Amino acid sequence: MPRAILCVLDSFGIGGAPDAAEFGDEGSNTLLHIAKACADGRGDVAGVRSGGLNLPNMDAMGLGAAATLSSGGVTPPGLSDTPKGGRWGVGREVSIGKDTPSGHWEIAGVPVPFEWGYFPDTRPAFPEALTDAIIAEAGLPGILGNCHASGTAIIEEFGEESVRTGKPICYTSVDSVFQIAAHETHFGLERLYELCKLVFTHTAPMKIGRVIARPFLGETAETFKRTGNRRDFAIDPPEDTLLDRAKAAGRQVFAIGKISDIYAGRGVTHKLKGASNMEHFDQTLEAMEMARDGDLIFTNFVDFDTEYGHRRDPGGYAAALEQFDARLPELIARLGDGDLLVLTADHGNDPTWRGTDHTREQVPILMFSPGMAAGSIGLRPVLSDIGETVAHWLGLPPGPHGTSAF
Repeated sequence: MPRAILCVLDSFGIGGAPDAAEFGDEGSNTLLHIAKACADGRGDVAGVRSGGLNLPNMDAMGLGAAATLSSGGVTPPGLSDTPKGGRWGVGREVSIGKDTPSGHWEIAGVPVPFEWGYFPDTRPAFPEALTDAIIAEAGLPGILGNCHASGTAIIEEFGEESVRTGKPICYTSVDSVFQIAAHETHFGLERLYELCKLVFTHTAPMKIGRVIARPFLGETAETFKRTGNRRDFAIDPPEDTLLDRAKAAGRQVFAIGKISDIYAGRGVTHKLKGASNMEHFDQTLEAMEMARDGDLIFTNFVDFDTEYGHRRDPGGYAAALEQFDARLPELIARLGDGDLLVLTADHGNDPTWRGTDHTREQVPILMFSPGMAAGSIGLRPVLSDIGETVAHWLGLPPGPHGTSAF
């Protein structure tokens, strides 16, 4: 029985969402604008990369062809509209949001049937009744931040005061999140997790998708650095996902990166976490050594989004894509006969776009299996087609949303 390896390149959109204007994102295109930045020198990173975008392995799987279809015939510079192998297509999200849970739940067969709650971009961002309750119930001396912010910037701004006063740093973004940053040793990692659990009891009824623990280390603003001990406390998916169905069938489900957190731990049999894309790549290879016939390996590569998309860094994003692409042959070499590799994304995050928000885009669907004939699976009208394709490949019963590409 074959295995499936499902890799989400977090935020790697390829433009063209028909409802992008409703989100203020008409014209956004993560891949195309990165490729153009590389072509004209804006993607150069001293000592790291220079020149045109170089993604030969994903391009061979159909990345350029998918991008051309998604963008109305425009092929990103450096890519080809003629793939060499595998099956390729374009995924279109139907969920109302453009955030992490919406995209991931839909990929796993469950479109989001409701609107998420959000906090306004004001100071303060959180309702006074909410922060008063958190401070009282957690016995805190107060909180810092209470605004929309970049995670690294707000730690630099308030980290020293947080260490000195014992006040955690609370902030949000245009996503449906309540984020809490605190020092791993001065505040305490387990204490941070417990605080996030408490906050989640208040935010879940507000349909806030996640409360995220953002621990950091260091002693000064110049040395503070977030660690790999991030933990997301998320609302449960409203229905069984691909992961639940695989686990119920007796399969092992390896959740790598933030996958387990996104699905509130449901359907997961093995959880592996790292601090970077390359650690998650190593863990994917490790899971392939442990996985048996019929198992599912599901990995999120978060750096594209958090390190480069939100920070509007096209050169860094390009370098991360090239680093990932260069290691793809390692993964492909470990595929057994009949194993399926799927590369996709959950939304866009155009690093050349205004603001720091995700962008409403279509996503690539690139599939490879030894001996698989090349070809197009076209434009898929719901991301659940990805999960249903994987379910069909693994011999699992179909779900109620989406259809298999096979």
